[in-house]
Amino acid sequence: MRRETLKAFGFTVAPFSKEVADADLWLPPSKKEVVEAVVSTLTQRQHALLLGEPGAGKTAVLRAVRHTLPATRFRLTYCHNATLGRRDFYRQLCTAIGLTPKATAAALFHALTEYVRELATAEHPQHPVFLLDEAHLLQDEMLDHLHILQNYEWDARALVSIVLIGLPELKDRIDRRRHRSLRSRLDRRYVVEPLEAADTDAYLRYRLARAGCDRELFPSDAVAVLHERTGGLIRDIDRLADLALDLAQRRRAKLVHKDVVLDAIQIDLNGGLA
Repeated sequence: MRRETLKAFGFTVAPFSKEVADADLWLPPSKKEVVEAVVSTLTQRQHALLLGEPGAGKTAVLRAVRHTLPATRFRLTYCHNATLGRRDFYRQLCTAIGLTPKATAAALFHALTEYVRELATAEHPQHPVFLLDEAHLLQDEMLDHLHILQNYEWDARALVSIVLIGLPELKDRIDRRRHRSLRSRLDRRYVVEPLEAADTDAYLRYRLARAGCDRELFPSDAVAVLHERTGGLIRDIDRLADLALDLAQRRRAKLVHKDVVLDAIQIDLNGGLA
């Protein structure tokens, strides 16, 4: 966001920046329910599938889960490069948790399972949770192998939880006969839905207030257009709202009216060029 826009509307920070602390995340009731459900699943040492369209808020849900789970009892590891083969995938996972990468897939997997066992059997045990983002891009050989890690137990206790995060088509892949072992071990499936119209309005107000502006900047008809265009996808709302605010400032407007939002949408369609 331009400095002139920050000054014109009295913002202390850019209202739609991605730089938001976990504790300051805004979640509608539907997403709060997903967070609570995922936390419950992990507390029971189970595995989960988290699905949603791009920009629907899957990352926000994961951040809220991280903020909710006590760090003394859970060790969360996030991996997002899902296009790797089995050896390089486990190498990435080992690097993420601070282990020295090994040469072979078997050695990497052994190091990983030892890490999991040590965490679970320590004097102050922690339950490791692997958050595998962009899981719809995982190769079939990787999906084939994940159920082995899912099945790792010690004294009949599951030693690790895996959350697969991806686009809705991930469900179709996992439901194939080839991956029935993986599917049978995914205890819960959750879908992160886009915002409803009322949620979009509440979200805009929250982000503006957090940035130091408590007055209404987006009239109801402008919010309606913004919601219709974005389909309630938070990432798209952030981008278009930011663009509309800059455009309103250039026009010396005190509010972001419907026509400004429509023009911002057209600029966005043109690749951000006015």
